[in-house]
Amino acid sequence: MSYVGPDFDPPRPRRSRRRLLTVAVAALVPGALAGWLLWLALDDESDGGAAARQTPGAASSAGGAATESPAGSPTAPATDDGKQPSPSNATSSAPAATPLKGKIVVIDPGHNPGNFRHTAEINRKVDIGTNSKECDTTGTATNSGYTEAQFTLDVSRRLRTILQQQGATVKFTQNDDRSWGPCVDERAEIGNKAHADAAISIHADGSGAGNRGFHVILPGPVHEGAADTRPIVAPSRELGERVAGSFARETRTAPSNYIGDGTGLDVRTDLGGLNLSTVPKVFIECGNMRDSKDAALLTSDAWRQKAARGISEGIVSFLRE
Repeated sequence: MSYVGPDFDPPRPRRSRRRLLTVAVAALVPGALAGWLLWLALDDESDGGAAARQTPGAASSAGGAATESPAGSPTAPATDDGKQPSPSNATSSAPAATPLKGKIVVIDPGHNPGNFRHTAEINRKVDIGTNSKECDTTGTATNSGYTEAQFTLDVSRRLRTILQQQGATVKFTQNDDRSWGPCVDERAEIGNKAHADAAISIHADGSGAGNRGFHVILPGPVHEGAADTRPIVAPSRELGERVAGSFARETRTAPSNYIGDGTGLDVRTDLGGLNLSTVPKVFIECGNMRDSKDAALLTSDAWRQKAARGISEGIVSFLRE
């Protein structure tokens, strides 16, 4: 039996919750689908359908990072105009080799084009330690009038360019920027004050016809007056040997047939530019201007470039040790 009173209602039948949820979802899906399709349409209109929407498996290119091509090779990001950069721009080039960075080389172009107009000045005697010697000379010339001073400046400037490309700091004793000189003692002092890692004096010889080839002059041991070459004799020889070897290879010219017994090396103690040097230093006589065959080489632009390259390779080899 049942009891019905004023404070009690009989239970009402329950409606199924699952049925309510199904009805709600069914009502929402069409609306959501319509909204998504509308967003796609608007997005395509705003960016032309750009590939901001990646297909499954496509790699992200956030921040412009390289993506993978279908074959799996890296592809550089597009530039601002949408074009792929050329291969030369896609990767940064390797830094240029500078083996002589931090090194100082002093180049001494022998003589001066203006010396012949200042004979009184260049004939003045200066102390070179072992004795006194002329401040400088006019130098020699080919039979056709191409002067040693012209030759030494040309080779020196070519040499400077090559050494600077290798990272060296290069200083000249003169660059046709003064009316005469400097004297041989000042030439040595320029290298000393620069604390040069290597110094070289460029020359061409004025011997008799038939005498051919180059030779490198090395400082001999001197300890007299203001001259003391003892600390630089060994490193200067090493520098000279390396310059002689590379000069022969590059220019394909033979060592002197009249000085150095075929070695291309000559030791002297009578040159102020060597006696007064406190840094490794050598002279090079690149050929004999008075011999017609050597003169043909010395007056050739192409050969002078080879000469500069040969000298530079010797200096680089010496300074990299």
